[in-house]
Amino acid sequence: MKWFNKSLATLAALLFFTAFTATAQQANTNNQSKKTKQTEMKTFVIEREIPDAGKLTPEQLKAASKNSCSVLTEMGPDILWDHSYVTANKIYCVYKATSEELIREHARKAGLPANSISEVGTIISPATAR
Repeated sequence: MKWFNKSLATLAALLFFTAFTATAQQANTNNQSKKTKQTEMKTFVIEREIPDAGKLTPEQLKAASKNSCSVLTEMGPDILWDHSYVTANKIYCVYKATSEELIREHARKAGLPANSISEVGTIISPATAR
């Protein structure tokens, strides 16, 4: 009977260890997958020279946005549009993408200029001064 109890305890410990190890490995795999996806996406600032961009009507901006979003949907999850700043003669767009080539492809397909594409290295703000 002692032998049986000892074997049962050993078996239980082995099962617990196996389950714990499998759970830890799965968690590690999930974390690695998330890290890989997060690090693949880079942030880019695109400068688009558009004469009189600041005079575009809300309807024109909406149409341009819809066109851009349609192309982005077609291209898939490796490129995302965050937001844009409209100035007098330029639009500055902030995108996340896995490569600069995807930014160029989006501009081409959407019929938009991409006069300058810069990868963001670091973001600073007033909080950086503290």
